[in-house]
Amino acid sequence: MTDISAGIYRDPDTTPPLAQAVPLGLQHVLAMFASNVTPSIIVAGAAGLAFGGPEQVYLIQMAMLFAGVATLFQTVGVGPIGARLPIMQGTSFAFVGVLAGVAATQGLNVALSACIIGGCVHFVLGAFIKHLRWLFPPLVTGLVILAIGLYLIPVAIKYAAGGAATFQMEAESFGSLMHWSVALSVVIVALVLKFFTKGTLSNAAILVGLIVGYLLALVLGMVNFSAVANASWITTITPLPYGFEFSLGAVIAVTLVSIVSAIETVGDASATTKAGAGREATDAEISGATYADGLGTAVAGVFGGLPNTSFSQNVGIVGMTGIMSRHVVTIGALILIVCGLLPKIGAVIASMPLPVLGGGVIVMFGMVVAAGLNVLSEVEMNRRNMVIIAVSLAAGLGLNLVPTAVQYLPGVVKTLATSAVAPTALVAIVLNLVLPEEI
Repeated sequence: MTDISAGIYRDPDTTPPLAQAVPLGLQHVLAMFASNVTPSIIVAGAAGLAFGGPEQVYLIQMAMLFAGVATLFQTVGVGPIGARLPIMQGTSFAFVGVLAGVAATQGLNVALSACIIGGCVHFVLGAFIKHLRWLFPPLVTGLVILAIGLYLIPVAIKYAAGGAATFQMEAESFGSLMHWSVALSVVIVALVLKFFTKGTLSNAAILVGLIVGYLLALVLGMVNFSAVANASWITTITPLPYGFEFSLGAVIAVTLVSIVSAIETVGDASATTKAGAGREATDAEISGATYADGLGTAVAGVFGGLPNTSFSQNVGIVGMTGIMSRHVVTIGALILIVCGLLPKIGAVIASMPLPVLGGGVIVMFGMVVAAGLNVLSEVEMNRRNMVIIAVSLAAGLGLNLVPTAVQYLPGVVKTLATSAVAPTALVAIVLNLVLPEEI
C-alpha cells in the first residue's frame, strides 16, 4: 500500500489508489454528515412542518444531494467556478437563525426564495471578494460567528428537552429525565470518541454519538418508523417546491450572512492550501471557491435546499491526513449525492427523536461559539475593541431576545433587526470603521 503520509499527494490533481481514496472520501462525509442535515431539520421545524413527515424528509434529502452537488462545483469546477481544491461543501449553520425566523414568520417559500437570490449575490461576490476582505477583519467575523452560536444554543437546549415548538415545550414530558438521558448519552459518547480515539472514529464522533443516542431512544420506545416504511426508494426532485415569493427584508438578511459566509470560505480555502500543500491560496482559487459557494446555494434553493458553504472540519482532515487530492473529496461528494437520492435514508434521519438531535447540536452549536471565540482570540482586547464587541452583541442578541422592542418598525427593517446575525454584523462593521484605533 502506498504511504499516504509521504507528501506525494500535496498536489490537488493527484489521486491515491482507489482502495485508499474511497475510505478517505467516506471519512470526509462522516465528519460533516450530522452538521449537514441539522440546519434543514431546524428550519423545517420553525416552518411548522411535521417532524418526520414527508416534507421534512424531502428537505433532508436536498441537504445531502446538494451538498454533494456543491462539492462537485468546488472540486471538479466549471471554468472559473470552483477552487479545484479538496473543499467539502455542506449546509451552513450561519443561515439558520435568519432562515428559521423568516420561515416561522413569512413561510418556507419566502425563506427559500431569499436563498436563491442570496446565492446569486454570493456568486457575484466571487468577482471581487479579495477587495472586500478589509471590511471583515477577525473582530467582525469572530463577532458574527459568536452571535450565530449564541443564537442557536437555546434551540439546542429545547431540542434536548423535547422540542422547540410551543406544543412540545408545553407537554408534560418536556425536560423529562428520559429526554435528557438520551441527549446526554449523545454528548458523552461524542466527547469520549473525539478525545480518546483517533482517525475516522474521532472525526465522526458526533455522528457515532447520534447513532448511540438513536439506539437508546429505540430501546426506550421513542422512535417511530412509520415514515421510513412509507418513504419511497428514489427521490423525486421538484423545482420551487414551495413556489417563489420575494421579501426584501429576507433577501437583505440572507445576503448579509452570505457575505460573512464568503469570507469564511476564503479562510477555509487558505487553510486548506496551508495545511495540505504548505502554501497560500491563489486569487483564482479564492474567487473560484466563492463562485462555487454562491452557485451551490442558488441551485440548492431552487430545489428546496438551504445555503451551502465550505466545512471547516474537513479542512482539519486535510491537515491530519496530508492528502491534498481533490479527487478524494469528489468521491465524498458522490457518496452524498447517492444518499440524497434515497428517501429511505432521509426518513431514517427524520425519525430521530428530537432529544437525540438535541444532544448532537449542543456540541455542534457550542463549537460554533468556540470557533467565534477562537477568531476573536486574534484580536487585541483593548477598550475600543471591547466596546465594539459589547455593543454589537448587545444590539444583535438583545433585539432577537425581545423582538417586541421593535414591533413598530417596518416589516423589512424589523426582520433585519431581530435576526441576531444581521444587526451584530452591521454594528460591528460600522463601529470598526468609525471608532479610532487606540494608540
